[in-house]
Amino acid sequence: MNTKPKVQLRGVYKIFGPRHTQMMTHVRAGLGKDALLADHAHVLGLQDINVDMQAGEITVVMGLSGSGKSTLIRHLNRLIDPTAGEILVDGEDVTKLSERDLRKLRQQKMAMVFQKFALLPHRTVLQNAATALAVQGADGTTQDREARKWLDRVGLGGYEHRFPSQLSGGMQQRVGIARALTAGTDIMLMDEAFSALDPLIRTDMQDLLLELQVELKKTIVFITHDLDEALKLADHLVILKDGAVVQQGEPQGILLNPADPYIEDFVSDINRARVLRVRSVMQPLAEASFAGEVEADDTLERLIALSGGDTTCTYRVMSEGQPIGLLDMKDLVKALVPRLSRSADQPDPV
Repeated sequence: MNTKPKVQLRGVYKIFGPRHTQMMTHVRAGLGKDALLADHAHVLGLQDINVDMQAGEITVVMGLSGSGKSTLIRHLNRLIDPTAGEILVDGEDVTKLSERDLRKLRQQKMAMVFQKFALLPHRTVLQNAATALAVQGADGTTQDREARKWLDRVGLGGYEHRFPSQLSGGMQQRVGIARALTAGTDIMLMDEAFSALDPLIRTDMQDLLLELQVELKKTIVFITHDLDEALKLADHLVILKDGAVVQQGEPQGILLNPADPYIEDFVSDINRARVLRVRSVMQPLAEASFAGEVEADDTLERLIALSGGDTTCTYRVMSEGQPIGLLDMKDLVKALVPRLSRSADQPDPV
């Protein structure tokens, strides 16, 4: 089994400004984002980014406005060139690719879904969905067949001959997803893809993406500023602040073990019962009297409903029909309480 990451970022920096290369000396010496702007009129976009993105997983990069998340995703297909560092796709450093090889990478390995849909208004839904194949030089029959297949898969069968202006925002974004799937690439880049949608439509699109991912196992890089969305979608979560990675890892682990006060504040208002899974709170299997069985990926919210709020219950945790642990409702209650944020000058509890 190949465990090598599909995409790797190694020591990636991005400085915006006319003397960006010279500014690396100051940044490596410890000059921060605010000081770099104030003293040298340059903007530190990314600072020493080191992230592995595994094949077949959804890596979500999130942060507040100005954190560098959209800058990061645009480095993967070199819409932006880094000031320093390596960006490896299948072990090949894309920063060293020729223009010809870069075009090949964009056409054959990566597809992008944009926040503002980016559909061509004078082309039909079918023609928009087939755009990537047209650029690749596929014949008309192949374009038509593949575009129809993916439009039907995202729920737009029968809309092939409409124009984008005749569709709702959610339907337009479904065309964008169909276009990316029609390209047949291993990697999908999604930059704030659902943020322009109404909440209910946004939830539907998230569910559609997860449904497709079970089937297709794409390597997806998803950018968002919404923590609920990030926790719902991510296999691997990367949180940025001022162009640097503050914490990364499995989302459940980040929620239960925030690395610093910034992350603690970030996750403090999350509905933990709706987000946390049984597997994140369970204990090793032991002899006990069980009130029932629960699945490892059930939410704590579902277990609370199952127990009727009885904190004396213990449940056996199952995965693929096999017992893998136990969950004491008292541990569940503890998990629902976020850690209190501490300022830097407060001592750790003894």
